[in-house]
Amino acid sequence: MADYTPPLADIDFALHHVADLDELATFEGYGHADGESVAAILAEYGRFIATEIAPTNLLGDEEASRLDDGKVITPEVFKKAYRAYTGAGWGAVAFDQALGGGGFPWLVGIAMQDMLNSANMAFAMAPMLSQGAIHALDAHGDELLRRTYLERMVSGDWTGTMNITEADAGSDVGNVRTRAVPADDGTYRITGSKIFISFGEHDLTDNIVHLVLARLPDAPEGTKGISCFIVPKFLVNDDGSLGERNDVWCSGIEHKMGIRASPTCVLDFGARSDGAIGWLLGEPNGGMRTMFTMMNTARLSVGVEGLGVAERAYQQAVSHAKERRQGSAAGSSGGERSPIIEHPDVRRMLSTMKSSVEALRALLYFDAHHIDRSTHHPDADERRRAADLVQLLTPMCKAWGSEVATEVASLAIQVHGGMGYIEETGVPQHYRDARITAIYEGTNGIQAIDLVGRKLGLRDGAVFGDLLARIRATCAELEQAGERLAAVSKRLSDATDELAAAAEWLAARRASSFDDVLAGASPFLAMCSRVAGGWLLAVAALAAHRLDEAGEGDAAFNAAKVASARFFADNVLATVTGLGPAVRSGASGLFAIPVEQY
Repeated sequence: MADYTPPLADIDFALHHVADLDELATFEGYGHADGESVAAILAEYGRFIATEIAPTNLLGDEEASRLDDGKVITPEVFKKAYRAYTGAGWGAVAFDQALGGGGFPWLVGIAMQDMLNSANMAFAMAPMLSQGAIHALDAHGDELLRRTYLERMVSGDWTGTMNITEADAGSDVGNVRTRAVPADDGTYRITGSKIFISFGEHDLTDNIVHLVLARLPDAPEGTKGISCFIVPKFLVNDDGSLGERNDVWCSGIEHKMGIRASPTCVLDFGARSDGAIGWLLGEPNGGMRTMFTMMNTARLSVGVEGLGVAERAYQQAVSHAKERRQGSAAGSSGGERSPIIEHPDVRRMLSTMKSSVEALRALLYFDAHHIDRSTHHPDADERRRAADLVQLLTPMCKAWGSEVATEVASLAIQVHGGMGYIEETGVPQHYRDARITAIYEGTNGIQAIDLVGRKLGLRDGAVFGDLLARIRATCAELEQAGERLAAVSKRLSDATDELAAAAEWLAARRASSFDDVLAGASPFLAMCSRVAGGWLLAVAALAAHRLDEAGEGDAAFNAAKVASARFFADNVLATVTGLGPAVRSGASGLFAIPVEQY
């Protein structure tokens, strides 16, 4: 497997010219997050990730995690890497200083996740899951729970999990059957089983803090009757030391297609007693609210998982294409074999990979910037608008991130030719690892339903309308920038018009036939994602163009940003107009074939 090189120049450009880190540094509490300080942190973090974490990727995949007498043994290289990661305090950088964190914007944390997932997505799962649990506990926990767990979780001394899925309750969370019975001391006894719990058991830390969805006695059916509980692997004494082992045990781990080093566990609660001891987190029957506090940050992070894997696969494909010689490129002399990067079809694949990765990074960082705006902007109206935009963008971030990862990893295999199908090269691992992201944290189909069912109508459609207005304003700026970007403006404008027309059709069909809306949800999500990514890639190209005009920055780097935007416009944005008919095709075609004919 090729070495990983942190794309610090691309990250820095996205932070400053797409996501506006400089604005965040003006907010109260973020004054220390100036560009120079963040660049220094990310440079050192990138060095650490490249040397300490990236080499564990293939080794971890080959060794995998295993279950031994109820204990999960992670790959040996993970233990040293995790100690180094937490010992340096890297996982705490984007958390509140009051909890022992660095107090940096979440945008900086997302840039760090970008590199960590490129280095080793399976390893990155542990701190990613902890962050969701930390956010939920911080938002919904009482003072005792927060004091008991938060600092140890922020430091990475303990990890956290989300326990949602059961055998009969996957995406249909309302079918959760795990039970929680009140005890006399204010705690609860939790009984039931959860499946697909990533890092539900492991040997990296002394304690694991499980957030578990369960039902109270006489709770209403469906999602309105779900509560959330804190269930630690080990009980915690009043002085903060670890006490007795709680009755939560791993009875199996899944043998997966990818991220083999990340243990995906079956957890049994209360199998050896009257129940595992748990504490209510949030309000009774308010578990869905708590869950979505975990889920929304997790969905963005799944998109970042996709970005990380795509970046690594792209880098490996570029390295191979520069070294591998085969055939003679047009115009080459003397019949000498040419590096395959000189062949048009290989160049097409690499350009697709490069522009898609850059567009995805822009979208994810833009979303993270608005998460920070929603919590730290001094104006309440701006905070609300930012929060609304985050709701709209998050399904795109999650779904498109996973689709870009799968496509780019597949293209990396193709660039390598036959060697791309050989495990020893490490290239197939990227595809295997990427594939789960389309399923994680609500499948991409669920993201599409969420987009058309909830997010498209936010503030009676004003949030989506505001986004379209911003995109059209960028089109006007592109026109004014001259011939160099005029073609991007035309493609982006046409795609935006098609997207607007599709949204209008969905809105009109909502009352008369919601099946028609659901039938068009996935192609509509694809349209939204490509337009949003193309827009932000155009924003980056405008910034590069203006730097060139001012004689600032690296001229070759700036030119490549413009070229990426133009390629994406011609090859990806151009497909948006073809998706409009799919959105408007309605549900009748989906049910035209009788079930028995499938």
